[in-house]
Parts: sequence; C-alpha cells; structure tokens
Amino acid sequence: MTEHQANIAGVKFHPTGRTFEFDAGALTLRKGDRVVIQDEGGIEVATVAVASAPRPVAGPLARVLRLADERDLAKVEANRERAVGALAHARELARAKQLPLKLFRAEFHHGGGRATFYFASETRVDFRELVRELGAQHHVRVDMRQVGVRDEAKMVGGIGSCGRELCCSTFLPRFAPVSIKMAKHQNLVLNPTKVSGQCGRLKCCLVYEDATYVEAAKGLPKVGKRVTTPDGVGRVGDIDVLQGRIRVYFEDQPPKVFAPGDVRPLVPPGQETAAPAAEADPADNDGDSGPTDLPQN
Repeated sequence: MTEHQANIAGVKFHPTGRTFEFDAGALTLRKGDRVVIQDEGGIEVATVAVASAPRPVAGPLARVLRLADERDLAKVEANRERAVGALAHARELARAKQLPLKLFRAEFHHGGGRATFYFASETRVDFRELVRELGAQHHVRVDMRQVGVRDEAKMVGGIGSCGRELCCSTFLPRFAPVSIKMAKHQNLVLNPTKVSGQCGRLKCCLVYEDATYVEAAKGLPKVGKRVTTPDGVGRVGDIDVLQGRIRVYFEDQPPKVFAPGDVRPLVPPGQETAAPAAEADPADNDGDSGPTDLPQN
C-alpha cells in the first residue's frame, strides 16, 4: 500500500491512554483541543495530544468530525455523573447475585445507547443476567470488559510508595515487561512489599534504570566470587554498581572496599593463559519473558 500525505492529529480518549492517529481533514487542531471523532465504536469526544500536521500515512484513518462545542462538553459531564450512579447500582446487583467480580469503573459513551462496565475477577464469571438488568435499568446496550490487575491500577489510580501518583495513571501509555532480574541488577531486597506496586506486580519503575545498571556492572565481578586484591585473596561480599565500589571479605582481616581496577578474578593454577569460562549464575535463571510476579516460595 502506497503512502500519501494527510492532515494527521494525535488524539487521546483518556489522559493516560494511548495516542491514536486521526485524519483531521481541513481542521487545524492544537494540543488540548476537545474534538468529536468517529471510530469503530461510534461517536466519542476526545482530546488532541499532538497538533495536526501533514504526515505520511499508509492507509485510511478514522476521522475527526469537528471541534467539540458546549453541548458536547455538557453531555460528557452528564455522562460522567450518570456513570457514577450506574456503577453504584451495578455493584449492588453484583453483591446481591454473589458474583465474584470487582466493578471499578463505568462509562456512558457520547453517541448514546451504549455503556461499558470494567471489572476485575480471578475466575470466569457468568454476568449475563447482570447485563440484562443493567441494560433494562439504564436503557443502554451494556458491555462488560474484564481487565488485569495492572490495568485496574491504571484506571483507579493511587499513590505509590515513592509518595507520587502511580506512573501508570499519570504518564505511562502502556506497560513494559518487568522481570525479577531487573530488581537483582539494582541490588534491591527481594521482598514483595518492597518491589511490588499497588497492583501486586513488580513496579514499572524497575525498568527505568535497568539499562544503566547493566551497563555499569559490565566488567565487575559477581557477588560470591573469589578475587585477588592488593591486600590478598578474598571473596566479593557486595557491590555498589553506581559508585563502582567492591566490598571484599577476607579470612584473616576485616572486609575492605576497593575500586574495580584493584580487584581481579582469581585464576585457578594452570589456567593463567586460558580464557576464563563464563560461569552461569543460578540466580539469573528467572526467565525474563516469563511471569512478572515475584516468586511465591
């Protein structure tokens, strides 16, 4: 498919959501403008995140219909207030029916006639009767959407252990894979209460500095390895990666801190000229691409 130029704007449906490309047509849109758009789900009010400009596109895009007027914004506010009451009603119905789900958000769409209820659950739930009663009560077509714990934290929001609002609910448009190895790279205490976020999964912020720690640790010996130092042979006790300091423990003297240039791996006799074999660290075999939860044992 050949590319062509079009007047493209980046649009967000939610402040912390992803930015989607829309064809702005003849409109000149600035960041922060409220617009009415047409997509597969119908007519919605969204916010311009990237100002319109000629950009190459490979295929047709959904259109920005017009700038939102006072009536559109008033309807958005009315739908928001309507969703608060609908969510409370849905929670009451779910409790009465003893459904094992947690309803935490409701949205009434701008085009009218459709509402989405978001919920979290650890099991499969038969919510057909709940959908029928909600639809009859609010005169809309009801969609039930199940989300994971990370998405739930993103939608609900909160304050992290750092004292700031959650990254996912403020500026992260999508989740990056997080593994326990990232916590190990940063010498963090592998305590679930320390390295887990409010969602119960590993903190997203572990990703931010991981590449820096990996680069800084290149050439440094691993903890537990025997090394030679100006003060004799010892064993690496701990490493300050960012400061480039290595604490070595000796059998006959107190531990001392050395610079990386003063510490060399201990080479077994007869292998002085052989290339040292790479030793696998069992602690690193935690599967980067596997589940991001902490080990439960």
